[in-house]
Parts: sequence; C-alpha cells; structure tokens
Amino acid sequence: MLFDKTKFPVSRHGAKLAAGVIAAAGLAFVLWPSPQTAKTGGGGRPGGVDARPVPVVTASVLRSDMPIYLDAIGTVQAFNTVTVRSRVDGELVEVLFKEGQDVHAGDVLAQIDPRTYRAGYEQALATRDKDTAQMEAAKRDLARYVSLGDRVTGQSVDTQRALVRQLEATVRADEAAIANARTMLSYTVISSPIEGRAGLRLVDRGNIVRASDATGLVTLTQLQPISVMFTLPQQTLPAISDQMRQDGKLSVQATQPESRAIIDSGELELVDNQIDQTTGTIKLKAVMPNAERRLWPGGFVNVRLLLSTRKDGLVIPAQAVQRGPQGSYVFAVKSDQSVEMRPVKVATVEAGRALVDSGLEDGEIVVIDGTAKLQAGSRIITGEAKGEGKGDRKGRPDKAP
Repeated sequence: MLFDKTKFPVSRHGAKLAAGVIAAAGLAFVLWPSPQTAKTGGGGRPGGVDARPVPVVTASVLRSDMPIYLDAIGTVQAFNTVTVRSRVDGELVEVLFKEGQDVHAGDVLAQIDPRTYRAGYEQALATRDKDTAQMEAAKRDLARYVSLGDRVTGQSVDTQRALVRQLEATVRADEAAIANARTMLSYTVISSPIEGRAGLRLVDRGNIVRASDATGLVTLTQLQPISVMFTLPQQTLPAISDQMRQDGKLSVQATQPESRAIIDSGELELVDNQIDQTTGTIKLKAVMPNAERRLWPGGFVNVRLLLSTRKDGLVIPAQAVQRGPQGSYVFAVKSDQSVEMRPVKVATVEAGRALVDSGLEDGEIVVIDGTAKLQAGSRIITGEAKGEGKGDRKGRPDKAP
C-alpha cells in the first residue's frame, strides 16, 4: 500500500518539534543519576560518608603552658591630682612655673604679696615682748611680797600670784598668735605639694586671689606612677581573690585598643570593697610605673589581668574550634582517616591558641582548615600525607583518589 502524501500531509514544523522532544528525552536519560549514585551522595562530590576524601589541614593536640587573662576596658587616671589654691588673700606678684613643666614636691610655684602678713607677724612678736616684760615685773613683785612675810597681807600676795598666772597665760596666747601669723606669712609662698606635671595656668600675675576661689592657680597631676581603673564581672571576683591570697600581687597589662601592643605593665593594687549593684561589676585599680609616659590621664586602654598560668595544658590552634547549637566542638581525626564531631570545653583563647579543658587527649589530631565540607564520618586527606609544601596549597592535594 502506497503512502499518499496528499491524504496525510506532514508539516515541516511538526517534524522538527518531534525530533527536539526525542533528543531531550535521550539527554535526560543519560544525565539522570542512578538510585545508587543518589544514595551515595553524588559520587564525585566531597564531604559525604562514601564520597571522595576532603582535603584538609590538621594539627596535633599538644601540652603547653597557657596564660589565662581577664580582659577589660580601662581608664587611665593620675596617681595623684592636686588643684593648687591660695590659702590667703592678696595680689599674685609672681608666677614661677611654666605650663606643662615637671615640678617636684616643695618647688615654689607662685608668690603672693607678703607685706601685710609680715607686718602682722611683727606685730605679734611685739605684743609677746610687751606681755613678757609685764609678766617678769609681776613675778619680781610677787617675790618681794613673799619675802616681806607678815608685813604684807595674805590677800595682797594671793592677788599678785594670780596676776602672774594671768600674764603667763597672756604670753602663751601671744606665742600662739605668733605661730598663726608665721603660718599665714608662709602661705604667701605657694609650693608644690607633690611631684607631677603642671597643667594650664588658671590665674595670671597681678590678679587678686582669695582663699575662697574655686578655680585655683593650676592643676598638678602625678604621672609616674599612674593608675588604671577598670571593671570586671562579679563572677570573676572569687578567682581573683584566691589568686591574690596565693600570689599577693597579680600582673596587669595595658594595651593599645587598635593594635593590642603592650603599652605598660604593672600590678593590681586594689579590688573595691563593694560590687556595683546596677551593673553587677567590681572596680579594680592597677598601678603602672609609666616610665616612658605612654599612659596619659583620661585615656582609654585595653586591660589584661593575668589571672594564672595553666601548666602543661592541652592546647590546639584556635581555628580548630567550631561553634554549633550544642556548644563548641572540633573535628577529631580517627585512625581510619575519617573525622568525628567531638564536643570540647574551651577555657580560654590566647594568641591564636585555645586551651581545652575537656574533650581531647594529648597527641590527638584535629582539623584546622577545610571544615566547611566536613560532616561526621567524612574521610579526609591532608597535604602533609602526600608530601606537599606549606604554601597556599597546604593541605590541598592536586587530585583526590
């Protein structure tokens, strides 16, 4: 039977569409993964239990001494701060310091016009001399009265003896007045009470200063040594107290906020006698020598309190520690070159090293790089096992088996 094209016409567009459908079906059959491949996790993809090994970098758990620090933000304060004020009224006739000058205890800073106070001192001396002369005359009269015996009435003797005692008291009052006048005169010379650095001059020469002035003449700050105030959570107080009872002093470091470079080191001087109920923190004070004057009052620094040093602690690289919903864990390498997720308890992290309290043993191997593609049971391969170098390709083999 012949095919009659006139009865069954075939469209060229329909033929092309049918050929496209057949080709797509064949391609899908070739690329569709088999049930076995889907079960094993994709065959060629790393990370599955039965997949090809994952290239990683590993490190051993070692024993080493590890310092335990408590970190805080501190404020630098002058060891002593004194606002120098006049204790007498008068004209400021001399200013003998320069702004920013280092002064020593006893150095003369300023002079107030002393003439009025010197005159008061001289007057007190004269009054004492006058009363002393009267007292001596009264004593001589009393001696004569006593020597006359019955020729002088007893009342006269008693009256003269009372006068002597009165004049003696007057002389003692004069001595006190002299001491007061001498002190007031000494106040006209204003000296530095501490060793420190002078700040801005607050009063110029020629001004009238008074003891009631609130501003003062200048503010002195002691920079050597210097104090650093900081706070820590109240939960750290028992450990700090225990260490202070054992060691007496705890070491404190002040570091740069940006680079964490050490500025100066000192000792913990004070733990405050009460906890701040608002913040739940305790104030502490460290004292540092500040020999190079790199610490300045009012500045902020990072503070590191060395609480203790753990001897022969279990230490691993800090990047080996991962965080999950159940806490910290590491990928520990087993003898068959597979990994397991091992929960660990980390005591502290310092300088890229983590101190582990529990979860690992000395000599075990942990993964420090390449953990993103790992899961429990994954097989691994390391660059060190294939003899690769320590460059950018450390732990990254060229081809996995």
